[in-house]
Amino acid sequence: MRTLNLVTGATDGIGLETARQLSSLGATVLVHGRSEAKARTAAAQVKGAVPVWADLADLAQVRSLAAQVEREEGTLAVLINNAGVFLHERKTTADGRELTLAVNHDAPVLLTHLLLPRLRKAARARVVNVSSIAHSRGTVALDDLDLSGHFDGYTAYAQSKLANVLFTRELARRLGPSSTVTTYALHPGVINTKLLRTGFSAMAGASLADGAKTSVFCATAPELEGQTGLYYAAQREMGASRVAQDDALCAKFYLLSCQRVGVTPLPG
Repeated sequence: MRTLNLVTGATDGIGLETARQLSSLGATVLVHGRSEAKARTAAAQVKGAVPVWADLADLAQVRSLAAQVEREEGTLAVLINNAGVFLHERKTTADGRELTLAVNHDAPVLLTHLLLPRLRKAARARVVNVSSIAHSRGTVALDDLDLSGHFDGYTAYAQSKLANVLFTRELARRLGPSSTVTTYALHPGVINTKLLRTGFSAMAGASLADGAKTSVFCATAPELEGQTGLYYAAQREMGASRVAQDDALCAKFYLLSCQRVGVTPLPG
């Protein structure tokens, strides 16, 4: 039976390189793109890959993506929530959610919950959330997550990356230490990607191969068995920010996130 690994945002950059590296390790990679055309073009560059597609800003399309994955035969062993955006101007989705948080956080929350039953069918499965060192400068405005009062691109991005770590930790807690599904958040490094050029134009980045290493490590490393809810960088565990380690905030933000995307929270 095929071992399936889903990588979102895999049509270029770190996502595409992650898909290539996972494929080289024997996985059948589900290569996600925003459109069918982009997904098929990217999948053609990865041995044995399967294209799947959805605009992650649209919750209905995220549900469609989960349905596409459900139709694929095999054991879903890895979900890498890699897709991300950086915006300089405030944009909103059709239902009024701020676009940075919608793509970078809301979509992973919904997709992960929808695919959890499938992930639980594997002997061991992993959910890997690609965050950023920017999470350490983030705060979550619980009373205005969509930043309607004031918008700044970096503030929105840092909030979304902090959200990734908060979600990772709370999901791990609610799944429990004996769960067959474990979770990881990571900083991929400062990598030469489209997002880096958009958000941090003056900054030089390392190679895409380097950028994929920690994602692949969190998805596959045998030494991580039994570990969950932790934060990694440069293929080793690192301390997340003080705010990210606030257990009460993790729980409160998780419940709010589930409400935003319309899923039932896991028991906690």
